[in-house]
Amino acid sequence: MTHYIDIRLMPKKEIRENLLLNQIYTAFHKRLYDLKANDIGVSFPEYRLKLGRLFRIHGTKEALEKLNEQEWIGKYQQHCQISQIEEIPKIVKYRTVFRVQQNMTEAKLRRLIKRGSISDDEVKRYRIKMYQGGLDNPYVELISMSNGQLHRRFIAFGELKDEETAGEFDTFGLSKYATIPWF
Repeated sequence: MTHYIDIRLMPKKEIRENLLLNQIYTAFHKRLYDLKANDIGVSFPEYRLKLGRLFRIHGTKEALEKLNEQEWIGKYQQHCQISQIEEIPKIVKYRTVFRVQQNMTEAKLRRLIKRGSISDDEVKRYRIKMYQGGLDNPYVELISMSNGQLHRRFIAFGELKDEETAGEFDTFGLSKYATIPWF
């Protein structure tokens, strides 16, 4: 990854920050899906408890130019400040930005009950833990291009590293293995 684009969200009264991020990220996902791109990653450099107002897109200059061949942000562009394609600074750390999924679901519980591998008391405890615990990672609510369903995509951040790890990204710009520059 040699270049990046910053998209600074500027929410206004008519559109909240989280809804704006959801719309921008959905449009980004649609564009990656249309391009069948696996060489573009994302980061959220202002992440604390929430993902923050800075949505950073990483890739080669050529990949980012191809991404921008079409206007993909649409009507939400008026709520963003978009940088030019910039070169990544020379001194950076690297980290993975990836999806995490809750492994406690109603479907999994039904399978456990059907197999007989969980008692009635354990079913109650499972349900309590499933509804109380959940994931506390930040998330975006997106519309999937493959099935059209609205879903939450919980985001996790790997440890900072000194070296880049090459690899592929999914059509959400996420990867458990490939790193993005973190600065």
